[in-house]
Amino acid sequence: MLYIKYPFSRLCFNFVMSSPEIASLSWGQMKVKGCSTTYKDCKVWPGGSRTWDWRETGTNHSPGVQPADLEEVVKKDVKTVVIGRGMNEALQVPASTVDYLKKNGIDVLVLQTEKAVAEYNTLAAQGVRVGGVFHSTC
Repeated sequence: MLYIKYPFSRLCFNFVMSSPEIASLSWGQMKVKGCSTTYKDCKVWPGGSRTWDWRETGTNHSPGVQPADLEEVVKKDVKTVVIGRGMNEALQVPASTVDYLKKNGIDVLVLQTEKAVAEYNTLAAQGVRVGGVFHSTC
């Protein structure tokens, strides 16, 4: 495992290029297997994870997840992207974001975060090249 510190986040790389398991989820906290960082919101992809810092793209609950939030995950050659909308599904996902993924040939699942994590982990355990972005609060 290689850790690289950035100004706003910690990046975790796993040189086994499978999608890492999300080991735990509770309100405001997520842990990815093999990574010592506790995330509030996170991005995961085959071989790594990092903090999902909404300030990077100006994301807010509305209009919600933007294609720019997903570019990094898409570049990891994923087959499926899972989007966790929060525990109370406050985070919006506009049709334009879903269209962006579909135009890139990527399957997309948009779910409440607990369900999203369960589905992501199931796909990862099946060896699917799955990535995701997950909001762990509202």
